[in-house]
Amino acid sequence: MSVQTAERLQEVLRKPGTTLADWNGSGAGNTVVEEVETDGRAVRYYINEFWTSRQRRALALHEVPYRACFKAELPRFFIQLLSEPGDLVYDPFAGRGTTAVEAALLHRRVTSNDINPLCEILVRPRLAPPRQSQVAERLEQVPLVHGLEAELDLSMFYHSDTESEIVALRNYLLQRLEEGALDSVDDWIRMVATTRLTGHSSGFFSVYTFPPNQAVTQKSQRRINRKRQQAPEYRPIAPRILDKSRDLLKALGRSQREALAESNGSAMFLTEDARETHTIVPESVQLTVTSPPFLDVVQYADDNWLRCWFNSIDLASVEVRLTMARTVEAWSDVMGGVFQELYRVTRPDGWVAFEVGEVRNRKLLLEEVVVPLGLAAGFGCEGVVVNQQDFTKTSNIWGVRNNRAGTNTNRITLFHKAVERHRVH
Repeated sequence: MSVQTAERLQEVLRKPGTTLADWNGSGAGNTVVEEVETDGRAVRYYINEFWTSRQRRALALHEVPYRACFKAELPRFFIQLLSEPGDLVYDPFAGRGTTAVEAALLHRRVTSNDINPLCEILVRPRLAPPRQSQVAERLEQVPLVHGLEAELDLSMFYHSDTESEIVALRNYLLQRLEEGALDSVDDWIRMVATTRLTGHSSGFFSVYTFPPNQAVTQKSQRRINRKRQQAPEYRPIAPRILDKSRDLLKALGRSQREALAESNGSAMFLTEDARETHTIVPESVQLTVTSPPFLDVVQYADDNWLRCWFNSIDLASVEVRLTMARTVEAWSDVMGGVFQELYRVTRPDGWVAFEVGEVRNRKLLLEEVVVPLGLAAGFGCEGVVVNQQDFTKTSNIWGVRNNRAGTNTNRITLFHKAVERHRVH
């Protein structure tokens, strides 16, 4: 670690607000620093409200619903702290692409990896956002005819005319893809439509259902309909795509568009096993910011079955490759391989910010599992950054359970690759 980086890191972690532009320090005291023994080693914990959604409103461009994703403030904190413009920032479990989009906005190069091809469909369009007028013009060209039906029963979600419009849009996009004619405006429309398929407000295509990051089964939706005594009403899809596009594009200025375009030109989108990302050049990544699958807490395939159908993604092949270990031992085996690969691609003096969360009602703190894995791969462990925020109603709605005495926390294990370091055996 360079002297300058070490001093900056210690300064920010021990007393936030002294170097990061986004930190305003309002109402926050000094960082609490504790040492906890993990696997026979003393690990330093830095506890404070290092970032919060109240500091600044992240760009609306991030507001793409996806299960178990972190807020943009988390990657921004580490990207600003541990990388420079032009550096390569990586996320091996990219999900909806929060790290990639935030890194691009901060003039970093990006590499995004996720087993599910759905990730690129959700991320790439936001690196090349169109104008609202382009979206409106293209939608007028799409033949959203009535009288079509999906090859599976979707009647519990959609009015027949809404279903027909969804099928028509799907057919149009698949044909454009097959012809090699799919462009950035089509990509954007596909992304927005994918995120509007189901939800619990009138802005979605479906009747009232679960939050938009979780698609229930047909059987479950029938049960919801009976309980709520509801039937799908006709909801035209074009106005909803336009409305969501307007929300995502608002406050997106010229400088942000230029930064996104700059990163988009070199961005890599992979669908590889995070343990075998051979496409990534060795020692090329300055910073990894990621949140891995947490055991079997979230069923990513089940949540995204309808999105995969709309995008003609073979869900069965995705399920086979998903990392959904049910035991700590199996999860550790997988993540041990991930850390070996991260060590390969991380350049000397590079970093890994690995969000571990808190699972199983705080009975399992994954940093106690992750720290030995990182050390065995060759990294040094700077410590665990615990960002503690006031607990909010929104957190309660989304089922956050890692709160204590009115707080909500993120836990990020921070690893560093020294210029010269021997592996721990």
